[in-house]
Amino acid sequence: MTKRAPDVSASPPRSRSKYTLAPLVLIAANAVLFALFFVWPAVIGLVYSFTNYTGVGAFQFVGLDNYQHLFGDSTFFDALTRTLLYTVLFVPLNFVFSLLVANVLVSKHAKGVSVARVFFFIPWLLSPIVVGVLWRWLFGENFGLVNYLIEKLGGSAVPWQSNADLSLLVVVVAASWAWTGFSMLLFIAAIKNVPVSYYEAASLDGAGPWRQFISITLPSIAPTSFIVILLNTIHAMKEYPLFASLNNGGPGTSNNLLVQYIYQTGFKSGQIGYASAASFVLMLILMAVAIIQLVVNRRVENR
Repeated sequence: MTKRAPDVSASPPRSRSKYTLAPLVLIAANAVLFALFFVWPAVIGLVYSFTNYTGVGAFQFVGLDNYQHLFGDSTFFDALTRTLLYTVLFVPLNFVFSLLVANVLVSKHAKGVSVARVFFFIPWLLSPIVVGVLWRWLFGENFGLVNYLIEKLGGSAVPWQSNADLSLLVVVVAASWAWTGFSMLLFIAAIKNVPVSYYEAASLDGAGPWRQFISITLPSIAPTSFIVILLNTIHAMKEYPLFASLNNGGPGTSNNLLVQYIYQTGFKSGQIGYASAASFVLMLILMAVAIIQLVVNRRVENR
């Protein structure tokens, strides 16, 4: 009587089902959280943007009235313009400064690299509120350290807070200082992945450090540069706590950004429906920025 061969085909399906179920459970948990804390609030906000909801009581649907009023609101456009100006100033400054620091720290001639990395990374760990308070102590008009030193040296106090442009400039520099650590780490990882043979070949051809940086480093880290620019742009368009703690959008309302305008309109003026419409305009702008940058990055990679 022949012995029946063991059925080895039974265990693999059970194993496969085991390893298929675990990812599904984990993905389902994330999907539920995403739907609960993002999709549902977004849907509620979209519905409110077509109403006259004030935060209490019932509301009435007003169609596109909020959006029509929004596009004729000069305060909204002032906040949008200031937001774009802040983004245009912050993103390049942070990009250049963090790339410069990263390039120096990966140099074979650099000393104290570990300490320097921690030094530049600490500001990114701080809350934006704390960063704002620190820089307010530095650039306070009547009590700031910078004006104190200027006056001790015989100069006149600089209106860091009462001049709108200087006040914005202080926030731009403070934000760049705070975000340098994060961008720097991305650039360090990217630069270290560039093959050393490229630089050795360039050195044999007589290319100096600057030429190697332009012709080898920059093209090689292009994907990381794209990520840094994209993240910094989105962050800048949504900036609020740093402004609130440093100059509260001042002097007056001259440096109110779009998020601050939405907050004041929705929670201080009680125009939830109108603020929701402004929020969706901001979301559409961010989506457009992300799509444009993705398309540009894809075209650059396909060259």
